[in-house]
Amino acid sequence: MAAPGRTRCRRVRPPGGTARTRVDGIPPFAADFLLDTTRAAYLLVRNGIVRTYPNIRFILSHAGGFVPYASHRMAVAIASDTGRSPLDALDDFRSFYFDTALSSSSAALPSLLAFARPDRILFGSDWPFAPTVACQYFAHGLDEAALPAVNRANAEALFPRLAASPPAAATRPAAMRLRQSAQRAGARLFYKLVQPGTG
Repeated sequence: MAAPGRTRCRRVRPPGGTARTRVDGIPPFAADFLLDTTRAAYLLVRNGIVRTYPNIRFILSHAGGFVPYASHRMAVAIASDTGRSPLDALDDFRSFYFDTALSSSSAALPSLLAFARPDRILFGSDWPFAPTVACQYFAHGLDEAALPAVNRANAEALFPRLAASPPAAATRPAAMRLRQSAQRAGARLFYKLVQPGTG
């Protein structure tokens, strides 16, 4: 673990496959990976790792799995098991960083934004593990005011050496912009057909 006075960063991301028995008809990325991330966060809080090693910064993939949604339930469970205050457990859950990989839907994102500290939300795409079309679909949930922090400033605060490099040039060749625009339009159409009522 991190030595006193030193800061370390660890990313909590489910492995390529889950150790649990697969359930026929339910792909692991649909539920198991989210549950594995939630279970890891729960155990880090339950076992006092977050408080014992405050210089370790944990990044939870996929908006923390079910952490934002189930945080109060888990805090009460930890309190009844350990005798700690549920408010302390909630503070520990809020100390995590959360990426937005495949989590910017109209159902998941509001839960994350209501729970997480604004400076603890980082951009994530899940590429190359998820198909490009899925990454593009989930890349458009944040409002314009939050984008600079989520896309860059929060990561620069977490990784100060990244702040020393200038932002990448925003201009892209016209052919690339056209191709990406067509891909985004295709992704939107695909998800409208697959998920009616999503806009």
